[in-house]
Amino acid sequence: MSDTHTALTHEWVTLQNNHEQYERSALLIKLMAILVFAAASLWLHAAAPRSCVFFVILCFVLCALWLQEAIVRTSQARIGERLLRIEACERGEAHGHALQLHSEWLASRKGSIGLLGEYATQALRPTIAFPHALLVIATIALALNP
Repeated sequence: MSDTHTALTHEWVTLQNNHEQYERSALLIKLMAILVFAAASLWLHAAAPRSCVFFVILCFVLCALWLQEAIVRTSQARIGERLLRIEACERGEAHGHALQLHSEWLASRKGSIGLLGEYATQALRPTIAFPHALLVIATIALALNP
C-alpha cells in the first residue's frame, strides 16, 4: 500500500466523519427553527398581544436559521466534492494528492459574491428549504390572521 493511498484513505475517513457531523448540525438547526416557531406560537396563543414587530423578529430569526443551515450545507458540499475526488483516485479514475481540501477550494473560489451565490443555491434546495420556508409562510399567515 503506497503512502499516497494510505494518506488518501485517512483523509477520506476524516472527511466522511466531518460530512456526517455537518448532517447532524443541519438537522439540529432545523429542529431549532421548529422549536422557535412552536414556542413563539404558544406564547402568542397564551398571552402575547399581536404585534407586527413580533412577527418581523420571528421571521428574521427563522430566516437567520435558514441561512445558517445553508452555510453549513455549503461547507458540507465542499467536503462531499473532495470525498468524491478521493473515491475517483481510489478507483484509479483520477490522480490526486492527499490533504488538498482547502487548496482545491481556494483554487475554485469565486469571490465573496460567488460564495453568497453558493449559500443562496443551497438555501433554495428543497431538502434545505424544508421546513424553513413553511415556517416563514406560517409566521406570515399567523401575522395576517387576527
